[in-house]
Amino acid sequence: MIKNMQVLVYVPQSSLEAYVRTANTYPILTADEERILAERLHYQGDIEAAKQLILSHLRFVVHIARNYSGYGLPQADLIQEGNIGMMKAVRRFKPEVGVRLVSFAVHWVKAEIHEYVLRNWRIVKVATTKAQRKLFFNLRKTKQRLGWFNQDEVEIVAKELGVTSKDIREMESRMAAQDITLDPTPEDDPFEGQHIAPVLYLKDKSSDFADSIEEDNWDDHAADKLNLAIENLDERSQDIIRARWLDNNNKSTLQELANRYGVSAERVRQLEKNAMKKMRLAIEA
Repeated sequence: MIKNMQVLVYVPQSSLEAYVRTANTYPILTADEERILAERLHYQGDIEAAKQLILSHLRFVVHIARNYSGYGLPQADLIQEGNIGMMKAVRRFKPEVGVRLVSFAVHWVKAEIHEYVLRNWRIVKVATTKAQRKLFFNLRKTKQRLGWFNQDEVEIVAKELGVTSKDIREMESRMAAQDITLDPTPEDDPFEGQHIAPVLYLKDKSSDFADSIEEDNWDDHAADKLNLAIENLDERSQDIIRARWLDNNNKSTLQELANRYGVSAERVRQLEKNAMKKMRLAIEA
């Protein structure tokens, strides 16, 4: 299924702006539309349903990819990798889970972009412009021995590649730079006593990163929907809900609210019940 879907999300390098404009033209699906399409894909293997799910989330991938523009990598490539993550998410998305696809897919999209950046981090550090990348690869092909060039060799290589001797020296220095060891000893620590080992950033296989990301995004999504549902209530109902449920320090009783509004405690209970019903319908919509 992934092979069949790749053609849908190809990002052309020469017309990135046109691609983004096109991505924004696809309508955002409602919860019911998304669930129906997910059921068609999951239970019937409907590729057309997968296509609609992917196209409706292209703008979401573009939004995430823009956060990685500082790595010096082509934006189109970042979006393309994110689209691959979206395809993987669509393939694994189960409609009965009860969350929106956008919350489920964020991990897969970011994971593919992260993997792409990590695969290319070395070339990003060594060569950050098109000219430097070209020099980097040409210099590796031309280099005749390990270690540093002597001045005669520098001039010969510079003439062959059409660059200056200064460019050759600078790129050779970058190529010869040593990476930080995976687990440095305190004596090798370049941070003057702050022992920060890259090994500390390796993946913890004992935890389920996907579940953690999904849970965090679902919490944010639920909080947004709750706030929106409260804002749609009238002012008195909002005050009752906040006083009864959201004030952690000093929750009000029915009688206290009844005294505040000059009504009976039973009336306050009815208002609270109606407000909760309206909020539930808004959140489930």
